[in-house]
Amino acid sequence: MVRTIITPTNTDVHMQINKEYIGKPIEITYLALEELEQKPVNKKTMADFWGILSDETAEDMRAQVKQSRNEWEERLKKQF
Repeated sequence: MVRTIITPTNTDVHMQINKEYIGKPIEITYLALEELEQKPVNKKTMADFWGILSDETAEDMRAQVKQSRNEWEERLKKQF
């Protein structure tokens, strides 16, 4: 994959395609970077769901998160 950012000086842009892409469908997209809306991610915590989830559901979710974290840490230990 090739991705680059340019600032065109006119309405024509010339590209050179890598040999491995010849004969294959490729996607070419352009947009102004200022068009990308970069909204801050509003991260939710368990406290945001207080009163919405039952205590049992909340406890199940906490247990799943804890198990996932433990599994992740075990994988990291095996790598190093």
